[in-house]
Amino acid sequence: MNRAPVEGTSRWRFAAPAIVAIAVLALWQAWTVAWDVPAWLVPSPLTVARTLVADAPLLFASLGVTVSIALTALALAIVCGVAIALVFVQSRWIETAFTPWVVLLQVTPIVAIAPLIIIWVKDTRTALVLCAVVVAIFPIVSDTTLGLRSVDPRLADLFRMNRATRWQVLTRLRIPSALPYFFGGLRIASGLALIGAVVAEFVAGTGGQGAGLAYQILMAGIQLDIPRLFAALVLIALAGVAFYLGAALASKLALGQWHESELSGR
Repeated sequence: MNRAPVEGTSRWRFAAPAIVAIAVLALWQAWTVAWDVPAWLVPSPLTVARTLVADAPLLFASLGVTVSIALTALALAIVCGVAIALVFVQSRWIETAFTPWVVLLQVTPIVAIAPLIIIWVKDTRTALVLCAVVVAIFPIVSDTTLGLRSVDPRLADLFRMNRATRWQVLTRLRIPSALPYFFGGLRIASGLALIGAVVAEFVAGTGGQGAGLAYQILMAGIQLDIPRLFAALVLIALAGVAFYLGAALASKLALGQWHESELSGR
């Protein structure tokens, strides 16, 4: 096997986004300097970087709060979503009866139901986590259910001919078949969990020492501290990228040795 082209492709996969990011930042910096754009309107990348350093204790403490809520919500979405998918796959009747309720959660804007959740749940952190779970759970349920049903008919017949039990069919056929679909849903849900956490913080209007990045964005907007607002947005974007890369790494570790979706990238 010729490894040189593969290694070159792998290096380019990491280098290409870095080159694009550097080019965009350079153009942004040049534009703000050339047109003398005031920092209160659009701060330059260097101004945002200086704000990130100057306000690091405040911003990174808020980042920790938001990321903690999003990770808790993502873990709950995975557990609950996989459990719901396993129940759905046991009976078409159950799936038909309850799928509209799951879709209802997905299509209802979180800003519309977040106030109700915050009123019903006294603990603010728990309410924020529940809001993020509502946003993140649908891709897990949808993709995992699809994967559990997408088994090879020939393998299904083989299991049936050998009189495999329902448990054996589930653990040895359906779950391995569903793993690629599950990780596809996980990549989407990881970003949605972070979005749900930020939106819930906006709706709740939480403040004080344990406030998340949404509060810092709100306060920066009120005070017209635009560089801090941009710095908070940069942290949210970087956290979203980290969530996605974490999900992609998990997929690579689980599927990298046997499934074509990961093998084809080598």
